[in-house]
Amino acid sequence: MAERSDGEDGTDGGGGADGGRPLRYGWTTGTCAAAAAGAAAAALFGGGFPDPVTVTLPGGQTPSFALARAERGDGWAAAGVIKDAGDDPDVTHGALVCARVSRGAPGGGVTFRAGEGVGTVTRPGLPLAVGEPAINPVPRAMIRRAVEDAAARAGVPADAVVEVSIPGGEALARRTMNGRLGIVGGLSILGTTGIVVPYSCSAWIASIHRGIDVARAAGIGHAAACTGSTSEAAAVRRHGLPEVALIDMGDFAGGTLKYLRRHPVPRLTLAGGFAKLSKLAQGHLDLHSRRSRIDTDWLADRLAELGAGPELAAAARGANTAAQVLGMAQGAGLPLGDRVAALAQGVALGVLDGAPVAVEVLAVDRAGAVAGVADWRGPGCPGSPGHEPSPR
Repeated sequence: MAERSDGEDGTDGGGGADGGRPLRYGWTTGTCAAAAAGAAAAALFGGGFPDPVTVTLPGGQTPSFALARAERGDGWAAAGVIKDAGDDPDVTHGALVCARVSRGAPGGGVTFRAGEGVGTVTRPGLPLAVGEPAINPVPRAMIRRAVEDAAARAGVPADAVVEVSIPGGEALARRTMNGRLGIVGGLSILGTTGIVVPYSCSAWIASIHRGIDVARAAGIGHAAACTGSTSEAAAVRRHGLPEVALIDMGDFAGGTLKYLRRHPVPRLTLAGGFAKLSKLAQGHLDLHSRRSRIDTDWLADRLAELGAGPELAAAARGANTAAQVLGMAQGAGLPLGDRVAALAQGVALGVLDGAPVAVEVLAVDRAGAVAGVADWRGPGCPGSPGHEPSPR
């Protein structure tokens, strides 16, 4: 699960290679758990601990991992692998991922438990039933295969209980979106390919999708997708929304809106820093500084449309940040925040493409104040069966 960030001012750091060095891929928690379970199962079923241990990924790759832990007792064995996330900014990088494998009931196959630092699902809407350990379906399949392979080599039935743990995982989980997804007590065991692609941010986008799923399953009629904690706080102050209604969108406006197009909620407050929303207003759906830049010329043109004179427009073109341009506009009494919010709203409605989602946009300044508003537009709004004309 990706770590939350703020990034409201549009000055977030770049990515790419480190000094020209290609970024290094890493391994998901699911891959590490499968490797640990395979090693523990091999020891439990009568062999020694394979070190390094090899695991088969969904795509057929077979990476090997050194063991950081190996111990066994009466009817159980446990192994651990240190997670290497490569060059991805992952909160679980360096964590010890452990699996304790014990004998299961005859004919029971492989079953799962959450150990220390692994969460439990408490809300519907996730791909796991309420009460289940937060070990996602693909990692479960990988772990099951690792245990079954070890059992086949030993010539015994693959009846085992696998308890996955991450020491310190409960503290790490506070830096993720697990709490608002209803995963309590620790981290999720994640992964779809088994490989962490650096800066792909696939885990974050998956978290956005799961957050929308959980909100819909809870019957939420009004959700807020926000670029960071500052804009989220502004949306909560304005509407008093519960935590389950809050979607930590980060820079992924396109990924959020496209998923909502297929999985709609009736009302969406789209809240973001003024700089981020100025990018969305120009049609950029990825708001990170690596993919889109603050365009002060564009902001100056919007100021001119609002009546700014040549001197103010020229000053805006020479500004260093979007916040400076916003301050100039506010000093001149020009509603640039409202204009940017309305244009961002138009882009959002275009991406939603007629989905039954009414949209409100809040542009928030660095201090957390609402600097611009585009009132509700879209299906279900009073006065129009479709999109209302912009109020700005």
